[in-house]
Amino acid sequence: MALELRQTLKLTQQLVMTPQLQQAIKLLQLSRLELADVIQHELQENCMLVEEPAESSEDNLVVDASGEVTEPFVDSSLNENFSAPEKESPSEQEFPEKMDWKQLLEYRATSDYRGGFAEDEEKEEGRRILKSSETLADHLLWQMQVSGFSPQEQHIGEALIGNVDDDGYIRTNLDELAEKLQSSISDVEGILERIQQFDPPGVAARDLIECLINQMNQLGINDPIMHEIIRNHLHDLETKNYKKIAQDLKKDMETILAAAKHISMLEPKPGRPFGGTEPQYITPDIYVYKVGDEFIIVLNDDGLPRLRISNYYKQILYNSEMTTEKEREYIQDKLRSAVWLIRSIHQRQRTIYKVMKSIIQFQRDFFDKGITCLRPMILRDVAEDISMHESTISRVTTNKYVHTPQGIFELKFFFNSGLSSEGDDVASESVKDHLKKIITKESPSHPYSDQEIVRIIKNEHGINIARRTVTKYREALGILSSTKRKRFF
Repeated sequence: MALELRQTLKLTQQLVMTPQLQQAIKLLQLSRLELADVIQHELQENCMLVEEPAESSEDNLVVDASGEVTEPFVDSSLNENFSAPEKESPSEQEFPEKMDWKQLLEYRATSDYRGGFAEDEEKEEGRRILKSSETLADHLLWQMQVSGFSPQEQHIGEALIGNVDDDGYIRTNLDELAEKLQSSISDVEGILERIQQFDPPGVAARDLIECLINQMNQLGINDPIMHEIIRNHLHDLETKNYKKIAQDLKKDMETILAAAKHISMLEPKPGRPFGGTEPQYITPDIYVYKVGDEFIIVLNDDGLPRLRISNYYKQILYNSEMTTEKEREYIQDKLRSAVWLIRSIHQRQRTIYKVMKSIIQFQRDFFDKGITCLRPMILRDVAEDISMHESTISRVTTNKYVHTPQGIFELKFFFNSGLSSEGDDVASESVKDHLKKIITKESPSHPYSDQEIVRIIKNEHGINIARRTVTKYREALGILSSTKRKRFF
């Protein structure tokens, strides 16, 4: 068989991801705060975009309550001349006959957008300073400064305090630290012992045993049984194996339980009151209100600038004799980018509205009665309902939260698997809620085992569930096993 070269024509269809389409897809999965950052960046980079005052709606794309978009500014051919724009202000309608376009395009003024970033950043920084709380390191350094440390001792103490983590434990090798500080190990250990006398009790310990022993010493507790349990029976104490501790120490159960009760009052993480970061509060992207028998969807656009096309640059395109072909091409490129961004943002808002409307339709009982009425639902259900792809629904529900009459939930919360019951299938989140309520009502001295929880859910709610499923849900909720939940005192 002879080999030969041949040219053939083949007609195929292929989906091409243009930069504009990639931008639209990216905007879908952004949260409201991330979208605000993108818009602010585009306002600085694109001369055709300006921020419109809230009281005005001229030349702006608007989404109405039904999710439809109105486009006051739509140009079918961006290469054609614009009609004469309406006058805005002297600063936007008057410009000299001859302009240095090269300088303008490279170093354009920011007159189109007056944001006042510097002032806002200074105010925010002031708020952070006012709200900042004392850290554990600050608290220890302050005590060291008033404790009569010499300059050399302060140098060693600062290095030790710098290696204390948020839990209050020192996380470094003392030999290596002494070598780095060019000091003897005895000096470093001596300074560490002094720091361990600081507040909070038990701070700067190398392990849990040392932490608890130091707390007992600072609190003046001289119980030998407690010392013995902490030094040699911490694992048995963790598993609540009090019988083994009583047998090893040859003490009665009441004495062991009393000692265990006092140990439980000690703080295993001395740095807890100082650790942690400022709480990050969730701002919902969507609000759902119940008005009568209907649910009203309101998209949260707080902090999102209203965008429009600058009339100033539209005038420049209209007066073609003032610009060269290259300059017009540059401005038209920026115009295309601006129009696509505005349309992409409002397409995003329409899509979120449609997805939320579909979720309410499927989960109506949840919005009326609560989490126990949550139905099993998958992305395909919503995708088929609003005629979109599952990947689009996944992007829309990523990093977005909704405020409902039942509380604030992530949009992903409404998509969960189902479990069989005597009636309709039940959502896994609903079963988790039943599980939490059962454990909340149990007796602390006689907690329910996973098998007993299976029986209760079956009898009270008619839900068939396996024991291993209860174990999986319990661990996902951070609930301990019945053995560790049991209280002896």
